[in-house]
Amino acid sequence: MYPLHRDREQPIFSAKAHVFQIDPATKRNWLPASKHAVAVSFFYDASRNVYRIISVGGTKAIINSTITPNMTFTKTSQKFGQWADSRANTVYGLGFSTEQQLQQFADQFKEVKEAARLAREKSQERFELAHPALSIAAPQEMSEERHSPPLLTVNGPGEEKLFRSKSAEVELTVEKERVKKMLSEGSMCEINLEAELFTLQDSNAKLVAALQEANSSVEMWKKQLAEYQEETDRLRDQVAELEAQLGHPAACQTGGDELKRSLEELEALLKAKDQEIHSLQSKKTDVGELEKEREEAMQRLQDLERRNTELEERVQSTEKVLASNQEEQEQAEVEVRHIIEVLDVKIGDLSNLRQSLAKLIDK
Repeated sequence: MYPLHRDREQPIFSAKAHVFQIDPATKRNWLPASKHAVAVSFFYDASRNVYRIISVGGTKAIINSTITPNMTFTKTSQKFGQWADSRANTVYGLGFSTEQQLQQFADQFKEVKEAARLAREKSQERFELAHPALSIAAPQEMSEERHSPPLLTVNGPGEEKLFRSKSAEVELTVEKERVKKMLSEGSMCEINLEAELFTLQDSNAKLVAALQEANSSVEMWKKQLAEYQEETDRLRDQVAELEAQLGHPAACQTGGDELKRSLEELEALLKAKDQEIHSLQSKKTDVGELEKEREEAMQRLQDLERRNTELEERVQSTEKVLASNQEEQEQAEVEVRHIIEVLDVKIGDLSNLRQSLAKLIDK
């Protein structure tokens, strides 16, 4: 479900990646959770003091993972990483476009994991200070029970005591986490190739098609070249046989000229086909350059998106400033109108005084 309290969470870090989840049926295969690369972000919930990884595809949250100190982000290839979420009972996988993006995400995961550990320790300290009645009971007898784990004693109002083995619970939790980690990482070697295939499938489809087309063209030209060579050898043999049978090269000069022209045309065609084969072979070497150009274009696109966001923020701030200036201008116009009205009243009073003085002078 999409988080209901995103307004109280602070974004920390965000990156674009293809999202996968482990197949719950087989626990061996990856299932793509997004059709294309989506934003995967770290959030901090200050009210609950927790860190989460959230990714939204359309209107659906495809990742909603609360980070705990027991989690581990593992890089299984140069551009792919994964971590297990025991609460969600799944394993998440992320495929990045570059090795640098994967390293940045892994470093951020490590920092957030350490922050989650410190936050848990602080919350436990606050809990212990707020509940001083909770204490660790010391063993009263040094007999057969001296090797038993310490018991947690809770003193109620009726002097009843509830005992629970804290160490046993901790050991059980650690054992569960270890088993889950082993299950999630057990098939790591077998699913690396499949995850890498899903990640690179979109970018390699066109390159594979171009290579297949180039290879088929090369094979076709090779077959045609072999046929032309066989035809040339056959024609040369025919020319030699005709010259030997006739014994008069001048008599068959016309036929020989035609055969020579045919041979020259075939040789020119063979040279053209050789050039086309060389050009097709040179195109194969451009596949790596196309991949580099595609990665550079993706990086430029991300830079443009970031600049677009900055420009939108500037436009919003400018609109706010303009709105505030407009309000101040309207207030100033109101004050000027009020002053003009006051001046009009004063001028009317002066006119009345002048008229009164004129009447007095006339009298």
